[in-house]
Amino acid sequence: MADFKHDDDSVVVIIGSGAGGGTLANELCQKGIKVVLLEAGARQNQGTFINDEWPSFAQLAWGDTRTTSGTWRVAKDFPNLPAWICKTVGGTTTHWAGASLRLQEHEFHALSTYGAVKDANLLDWPVTLADLEPYYARAEDKMGVTRTQDIPGLPGNNNFKVLYNGAQKLGYTECSTGHMAINSRPRANRASCQQLGFCFQGCKMGAKWSTLYTEIPAAEATGNLDLRPSSQVLHIEHNDKGLVSAVVYADATGQQMRQAARLVAVAGNAIETPRLLLNSSSSRFPQGLGNGAGMVGKHYMRHTTGSVFAEFSEPVHFYRGTIMAGIISDEVKFKPERGFVGGYEMETISLGPSFLGAFFNPGAWGPDFTRVMEQYTHLAGLWIVGEDMPRETNRVTVNSAVKDQYGMPVANVHYDDHPNDLAMREHAFTQGQALYSAVGALKTHRVPPYPSTHNLGTCRMSTKAEDGVCNGHGQSHEVANLFISDGSQFTTSAAENPTLTIVTLAIRQADYIAQEMKEGRV
Repeated sequence: MADFKHDDDSVVVIIGSGAGGGTLANELCQKGIKVVLLEAGARQNQGTFINDEWPSFAQLAWGDTRTTSGTWRVAKDFPNLPAWICKTVGGTTTHWAGASLRLQEHEFHALSTYGAVKDANLLDWPVTLADLEPYYARAEDKMGVTRTQDIPGLPGNNNFKVLYNGAQKLGYTECSTGHMAINSRPRANRASCQQLGFCFQGCKMGAKWSTLYTEIPAAEATGNLDLRPSSQVLHIEHNDKGLVSAVVYADATGQQMRQAARLVAVAGNAIETPRLLLNSSSSRFPQGLGNGAGMVGKHYMRHTTGSVFAEFSEPVHFYRGTIMAGIISDEVKFKPERGFVGGYEMETISLGPSFLGAFFNPGAWGPDFTRVMEQYTHLAGLWIVGEDMPRETNRVTVNSAVKDQYGMPVANVHYDDHPNDLAMREHAFTQGQALYSAVGALKTHRVPPYPSTHNLGTCRMSTKAEDGVCNGHGQSHEVANLFISDGSQFTTSAAENPTLTIVTLAIRQADYIAQEMKEGRV
């Protein structure tokens, strides 16, 4: 691993080591570009991962204080945990289900397809599916996505079999074990999935793709990566030309360090990324770095979510095998006759007893709750993932009244469900309950949204600078050598799990950055 000097202003500094930042780092390093990768969390490995829910949560999750506002259910149930993301090398790729879905063609043209939606700020992406298709293919090959690149699908567990049979009863035709970045056979020096059932706790087999043990070691092997874990970024500096010039961070001892930079890419997730830009205000950028249009932090999206759990007379053991063991995609299409625009996926989910107790109906007690816990081995479950509407009022701001351990204002996440989101969730709940009832469920339960890992849109791409924060390559409209490299850049949320698209955009962004550096434009 390289050790670059703090005053080396030829390096690219990347903030965050997850799907976007970790991938971008490797892609640039493979091109011979020097990279300093700053990660707020510690470095774990397959041996240190903990197959136990709450200890694992403490090990991997971003538990620093945040605040919430708005009418969304999460603000009531989990006011200091609006999102479930990770603070560790590899970011949230250490804690994700593995679902790797391409966005649909129409989802890149949300405004053109759906038309104007009252109280929403829809916009067409500045890139198209055709633009991304070759990069999607590269991402799928890199990640080992099943049912692509001639990679077979994963086997279906009992949770999937219940879902599949219910799908057949309802007339759904697009149901399978899905496109998963989990090896169904050994590939790329990674073992095949052993169906351990601890996909959210870090994959101890290394079967599930994570930048922790794929992109980052590959980048280190080039000699071009200086990875600095336990390095919390506090501020991005700029020079008198308005270009970013350095990053100030606190190291593992709490000492403030300053790393010079030729270019900075921010990949801190759609909550920490805008928080950092807003906290990097100056006399030249009084509203925050790259925020001349006032769009940093706005259009926060988290997907329209919810779960349906069902009790059966016979054991299901839904916790055995992969967590996201199957998917139904029939409802992802644009069908406004349902009473809403956009669509949703239905994906199997399982929770361990601890998390089921925490998320089934937060704060509840009584016969329904205890019955479900007693019926744990007889449960099946699915998770709804739908396109939510971008709204300027759904936003991440900084809360000056609450400071973190470094004295920096924390992020406040404000969210209100749009009427379109509510209509979609109601439709999905109804379909999910009907699916399980069709195969003999004794009782079905609607479970409200819990803290989401799908945080998107707070630094969105746009063709016009006044509509967003960055262009179609994630490059700041206002600061030429500042890039957004995570889900913050999503123009709309679409209905698919976002990781594959984040990786795809990072690969494409790396090609663009390398060319811009070669031409001397950044």
